[in-house]
Amino acid sequence: MNQRPGRDKSTAHLMGRLWRDGIRGYVGWIALAIIFMIIAAAATSYTAYLMKPVVDDVFDQKNESRLWIVAFTVLATFLVKSIANYVQAMLMHFVGLRILSDMQNRLFDHLSRMDLAFFHHHATGTLISRFTTDIHQMKVAVSNGLTSVGKDLMSLVGLVYVMFLQDLELALVTFFVFPIAVYPIVRIGKRMRKVTANTQQEIGLFLTILNQTFQGIRMIKAYGMERYEGARIAHNVESIRVLNMKAARIQTMARPIMEFLGGVAVFVVIIYGGLRVIEGATTTGTFFSFITALLMAYDPMKRLAGLNASIQTGLAGADRLYWLLDQEPTIRNKPDARDIQRLDGEIAFENVSFSYSPDRSALTDISFNVPAGKKVALVGPSGAGKSTILNLIPRFYDVDTGAILVDGQDIRDVTTASLFQNIALVSQEITLFDDTVAANIGYGRANATREQIEAAARHAAAHDFIMELSDGYETVVGEQGVTLSGGQRQRLAIARAMIKDAPVLLLDEATSALDTESERQVQAALDALMEGRTSLVIAHRLSTVTHADIIFVVDNGRIVEQGDHAELMARGGSYKVLYDMQFDDESDPAKASDPVPAGVEI
Repeated sequence: MNQRPGRDKSTAHLMGRLWRDGIRGYVGWIALAIIFMIIAAAATSYTAYLMKPVVDDVFDQKNESRLWIVAFTVLATFLVKSIANYVQAMLMHFVGLRILSDMQNRLFDHLSRMDLAFFHHHATGTLISRFTTDIHQMKVAVSNGLTSVGKDLMSLVGLVYVMFLQDLELALVTFFVFPIAVYPIVRIGKRMRKVTANTQQEIGLFLTILNQTFQGIRMIKAYGMERYEGARIAHNVESIRVLNMKAARIQTMARPIMEFLGGVAVFVVIIYGGLRVIEGATTTGTFFSFITALLMAYDPMKRLAGLNASIQTGLAGADRLYWLLDQEPTIRNKPDARDIQRLDGEIAFENVSFSYSPDRSALTDISFNVPAGKKVALVGPSGAGKSTILNLIPRFYDVDTGAILVDGQDIRDVTTASLFQNIALVSQEITLFDDTVAANIGYGRANATREQIEAAARHAAAHDFIMELSDGYETVVGEQGVTLSGGQRQRLAIARAMIKDAPVLLLDEATSALDTESERQVQAALDALMEGRTSLVIAHRLSTVTHADIIFVVDNGRIVEQGDHAELMARGGSYKVLYDMQFDDESDPAKASDPVPAGVEI
């Protein structure tokens, strides 16, 4: 996905949005976690401080009474530290997972309101990667960031305080090397963010290829393209591996930097501190307390050093996520849009023109009227614009010019939700969910009863084959109904439209995948269903639309003829040509297996 010009991608801006959209809602839980972080940090610092009485009082002075006191104090300190670490870790997991789920819900809600054109321009795998890897990286960055800033920074401050408390001069000598590490660590973070963005882009492509491969596996096997698809996957996997290796190399650089600086600090302490103990300027206990604090400070210092890289990784995911959330649907309700109740079903196109792209005109200045309750057929060659007309009625796309009216109301003046409630669609592209047969049929009507579901299935000539399935109506059909035949899938889609009981029916090749007997049964059910409803039908057999009230002949994005079957046949124009071509093919036994001539979609 390309970034919009001028879009603010700065760290400060993204951190601000993360605060407003996620962190701020859980500030109370975070504050409670920070309290336990402070307790854990204080216990860590106090552990280092206790090394002085252990060495001076117990080992040097051999004070047995102090031995028991110091030992139990150390035990109590570690107990408090363990409990505090557990509580703060669980609180931060809770906050991180809630932020993750909130973001996933927000993203889905946003995408569900986007129009079809958006999904046609963005690959499925890329969108899925936003829900998984991008948001997960944000969660990890937030959790690690808050934990490091809370627990690690406080522990480091406490340990540094112990070091300065024990020996001011030695502490000043030790810490002169650490400011040197700041510059390379910042540079590492910037490089990490860039590499992460590239990695996420490749992962999105990887998920897209996987999705396409699994959905088209039958075609891949039929054409023997397994090796080709394997090579595509291998190339993408290798790109991801190279980027991940680069990210690991960049992120790991922070550790050896801190390792070396830690070694320098310990070297300085041993030489300089050892000389001070030998000279009597400080006690052995003070020296061991100091060096213990220094060594204990090493782990939180390493985590803080790697924090910038972790945050930059999360911000790369946040940047991609917010790019998506900033996209606005082109089809939106007007501020004063009103709900419509049940429609009578009158539909009118007034000088409608539409194009999918500037150089691809689909409809040009189309005007026609469909009276309420009438059956209308759209016929014409493939690519003439019939499906486009159907897609404009539920406002899957907005017209370029002109207007579409339902019951005299411009569909742009009513809410899309109320418009959808009044329309049932059965397309040649069947969508079934990986759920039960009953759930797929009932999807067209909330809270549908089993009796209503079975009645719809009977009307769609689906009940008999459903009862032959392993679990009847409770049979899981698989993704896109993979366990069913094409005709079975289409009958379930018709049953779904029937149960919705909408006043407007849009049937795009609704019986195209049925055998002759099933088509006869379904067509009879559709005829009964269309009675009293406004129906727009695209059918591949003219015999199924000869009784339509009005037939519109669409060619090259225009209405070239209209009338009923008898009128159009008598006129001897485009409709008669299409009808005669199909009739001749169906009468010829050599062509009977292919009732529709090549290049003609009725």
